[in-house]
Amino acid sequence: MIHKFRAKGNNIVLDVNSGGVHLVDDLTYHLLDEVTPPFERECPENIIRKFQGKYKEEEIRECYQEIAQLHEEQVLFSRDAYQAYAETAVVSPVKAMCLHIAHDCNLRCKYCFASTGDFGTGRKLMTAETGKAAIDFLLEKSVGRENLEVDFFGGEPLMNFDVVKEIVSYARSKEKECGKKFRFTMTTNGMLLTDDKMDYLNEEMQNIVLSIDGRREVNDRMRQRIDGSGSYDRIVPNFQKMVEKRGDKEYYVRGTYTKHNLDFSEDVLHLYELGFDQISVEPVVEDASVEYAVTEDDLETIFAEYDRLAEKISAIRQQGGKINFFHFMIDLDQGPCVVKRLRGCGSGNEYVSITPDGDIYPCHQFVGQEEYKMGNLADGTFREEIKKEFAGAHVYSKPACRECWAKFYCSGGCNANNYIYNGDIHQAYELSCAIQKKRLECAILLKVSEMLSE
Repeated sequence: MIHKFRAKGNNIVLDVNSGGVHLVDDLTYHLLDEVTPPFERECPENIIRKFQGKYKEEEIRECYQEIAQLHEEQVLFSRDAYQAYAETAVVSPVKAMCLHIAHDCNLRCKYCFASTGDFGTGRKLMTAETGKAAIDFLLEKSVGRENLEVDFFGGEPLMNFDVVKEIVSYARSKEKECGKKFRFTMTTNGMLLTDDKMDYLNEEMQNIVLSIDGRREVNDRMRQRIDGSGSYDRIVPNFQKMVEKRGDKEYYVRGTYTKHNLDFSEDVLHLYELGFDQISVEPVVEDASVEYAVTEDDLETIFAEYDRLAEKISAIRQQGGKINFFHFMIDLDQGPCVVKRLRGCGSGNEYVSITPDGDIYPCHQFVGQEEYKMGNLADGTFREEIKKEFAGAHVYSKPACRECWAKFYCSGGCNANNYIYNGDIHQAYELSCAIQKKRLECAILLKVSEMLSE
């Protein structure tokens, strides 16, 4: 399988199974529409007749032979080596956990999928006992895994900061005894950041996700305090100080764009100008009936905006600047491991989410979906049949993904979005698919442009 597209005067061809990217001339670009393996020894006469008016016969025959040679070398129309693996790679030990340390928040973001922080279950904080039980659960279920990940999530995790510290301390005390290493992360809105909290988080958190949507007017339209006032003026200085203190440790600022700011490249650039160079701005996922929802009618505008964003990022880099946009980061040399290519984040299988009540779900976006409640820490239940179902959710189990050129980069999309909008984790959410494909093309173009400029 191949995917070809044109961008910035380049004819780009992606070999889907090998991940190889080829820059080709016009003849090759057009000829690829006419050929498919297995290749004959000589170029078929019907192909020569089709192109003879525009290209010399010798050029057509030579181009055909070059394509056939690339196929023989398995860098074009290469074999699919992944499907057999997908059918044998099933249930894995749990290695990552999202701890809902707070089902409460000091903001009332309009687009919040978590019902402004309480996930529709009432405002509550996780106790230290539940958090420690969650660590014990992860230690028990991670047989064979040495490196474990725990993400403190909310609501707003800093509303329960003392319990965060207790849980981290408890997990650290178990590392040597159990032969494990914990990697902690946190997502925060920044409202409660103080110097002491920054110092602690920079010491203990391997990654920090800082929530901000971009320009003041964009951020404050959606990310408001309880009294309706904006959060921008409070969080920007906090985030700037946090990143400065953080040095070379991982972080990124994470925003959401809606129908109100389809010029979101301006928000990315604004965040860069504030001093942030690790940036993610993602489309809101919301029912089309909601006034700020992104819909199919917006796709043309969104695609053009991603093109503009790619140009702006390219220009910054050419001038010696450093900027990474999360969705334009792609490795054309090696890429993610096979399992990640096939199953993505591993929700419900390698990754689970724990609520303040100790309920276990496949991920934070499944919380409240009772059909997918996997168990509870207090009563010791854990539904292995759900784990098995998610282990079997991969690009070959999803009809729309099987023949999609982007499948090994999006890994079948978000299982939660598939379920929420299509009622089935195996049915891809088409709007997200379209946006993801465009971002991948921009990512490939950026890589190609960088290689050409070297």
